Amino acid sequence: MTETTERPGRLRRFHEKFLVEERVVPASAKRNLYLISIALVVGGLTAFLFIFDSVLEADDISAVDAPVERWLETGQTDWLTTVMTVIAFVFGPIVMPIIILVTTVTWGIVAKHAWRPLLLAGGMLLGVIIVQVLAPVIARERPPIGDMMLEIDHTSSFPSGHVMGVADFLFITTYLVFSRHRRPVITVLAFVVASGIVLLTAACRIYLGYHWATDALASIALSLVVLGIVIAVDTWRTVRVGTPSEVDASESTREEDGSVG
Repeated sequence: MTETTERPGRLRRFHEKFLVEERVVPASAKRNLYLISIALVVGGLTAFLFIFDSVLEADDISAVDAPVERWLETGQTDWLTTVMTVIAFVFGPIVMPIIILVTTVTWGIVAKHAWRPLLLAGGMLLGVIIVQVLAPVIARERPPIGDMMLEIDHTSSFPSGHVMGVADFLFITTYLVFSRHRRPVITVLAFVVASGIVLLTAACRIYLGYHWATDALASIALSLVVLGIVIAVDTWRTVRVGTPSEVDASESTREEDGSVG
């Protein structure tokens, strides 16, 4: 009986020390987090379906694909091609998984807490599954092989796994780090920087001749869906409504132990 009692006790202590990351917020803040998550899921899914329908019907927003590709081709230079090649390598299927692995493991070790690294890994895995399921089913052809500036790629084009991988990583990481920050302007600026890098990655894939503009846009829309799910799960799992004094005490504690960032 004693061993049975001690085992749940040890599991509970482990759970509270490494997996629970409670944060106390006003009721309005918790409600806003859920509203944001719903808006991201609904907005992202609506945008994706609109783009998908445009691609199928070859109308509406898909009309930008050829002009965008031609515009980027006219701006091709040796130095820009080198920059885009480096970006493609850093955010490609070889280096990007290493970055994700190092980030999650290092984060868990330094923070001595597993919740946010696990949530990041889970969000990334969800994004991979979505792309792996949708791309073969939709089976959209990539731009002509002659436009591809690196190796030839015969896989499906829609949505872009590269763009979605980068968007998932940057958006989820930005949320998990800066959503704990007391100054909303810092969070907004962080998302602006993350969005800029995502758009640069999208431009890179189009510039190098591997994707259409709508491939990238659809991937970003799906990433917003994934981000919305992550926010909802994080809010459900970690957020507790408290009194103003409890909120202040929780924020002070997180600042002291360095968990705000």
